[in-house]
Amino acid sequence: MTRHYQAVVAALAVLALASRLSAQQPAEQRRVDSLATEVRALKARLDSLRAQLGRAPGAAPARRDTAATDELAALRAAAAAAAGTDTTKIRGDTGGATRFVGRERSQPQLNPEISATGDVRAYGYTPGVQRDNFDAREFEVGFQSPLDPYSSTKIFVSFENGDVSIEEGYAYWTGLPGRIRFDIGKFRQQFGELNRWHLHALPETEYPLALRAYLGGDGLAGTGISLYRAFGGLGVHELTAQLTRSASDGELFGGSSRPTYLLHLLNFWQLTRSTYAQLGGTALYGTDPDSSLRTKVGGIDFRLTWRPPAEALYREWTLRGELYALRKEYGGAGTTRLGWYAGTTYKLGQRWIAGARYDYVEDPLLGVITRQVIPSLTLWQSEWVELRAQYTWAKTARVAATNQFALQAVWAIGPHKHETY
Repeated sequence: MTRHYQAVVAALAVLALASRLSAQQPAEQRRVDSLATEVRALKARLDSLRAQLGRAPGAAPARRDTAATDELAALRAAAAAAAGTDTTKIRGDTGGATRFVGRERSQPQLNPEISATGDVRAYGYTPGVQRDNFDAREFEVGFQSPLDPYSSTKIFVSFENGDVSIEEGYAYWTGLPGRIRFDIGKFRQQFGELNRWHLHALPETEYPLALRAYLGGDGLAGTGISLYRAFGGLGVHELTAQLTRSASDGELFGGSSRPTYLLHLLNFWQLTRSTYAQLGGTALYGTDPDSSLRTKVGGIDFRLTWRPPAEALYREWTLRGELYALRKEYGGAGTTRLGWYAGTTYKLGQRWIAGARYDYVEDPLLGVITRQVIPSLTLWQSEWVELRAQYTWAKTARVAATNQFALQAVWAIGPHKHETY
């Protein structure tokens, strides 16, 4: 209607101007008459619009807006009740605007991330009779999900050589006071670097020989609590403290099921844009009063990785190693055994990775030395499929050397792939 008023005013102005000119220019009389006719038509149209609206200008719109606001508020309340949400009005510090916060559960909580991983191997041996040449080593099903804004969970079920077990199952909280992360449940413990990795994610087909000899065939795992804290200063540092009941082989702690204590410190330095280094130390302690056993395990782990940012898909070189010292004391007397490994991997291209590892371990009981040399070639077909060919030469003191040829296939569906860490 504002446009109509403007048209009326403009027409009246033109009419007045035409009246003044009419005395001096009689020839313009017909034009003035035409304008007057148009003004009358506009006025008639304006009256018609007023009649249709049935109200005076500027009076009822406020009431109409109020009714619309009330109706919108009612619709919002009905929608909130139907959705089962708690819509809380929060008035801002400035402006006085009202915003609505939904408390409904998020989709990942209702639909957790589910994954499955397969790990199958084929073996050949010399010397000796060929047997157990094919092994469905492990199938793993994983569930991961946030529980609420404060905590999340991870659960991994392992089907290994006909046995079903919970490899890991824990909940964790982040953002706690002091920037601490808190875990509770069953988890692979933070001893060195490779013990934390799942079997299918390793750079070789098996854990290093020293790790298996000192921490158990499947590595060190336990049920308990874990505290983690990262801090800076001359690099980045991570401190992990864990109190658990060990689930590893009984030989390590005597099978007493008493608490074990682990402390791990990891230091990280970015040397260049392409190179970083890690150096860590671990201490593990447990007892068995029934046999007067005290078990102490110390470890040092090292890693150096070169990965040029512009060629990360095609070039990467990693050198890693760990040293283990195991001491088992009965009545205060015992012997310290040493074991270590050094390994390297080099990315030949986007798909091919060449690797090699050397193992050395002293038997925990007799101290007999075993050495292994393991070259490997891995085809990283995709993030979901990995194929590996590997040769292992093993020599135990006073025993003939053995040779093993292995082919490994790892495949995964879902978000839990064979990570590169």
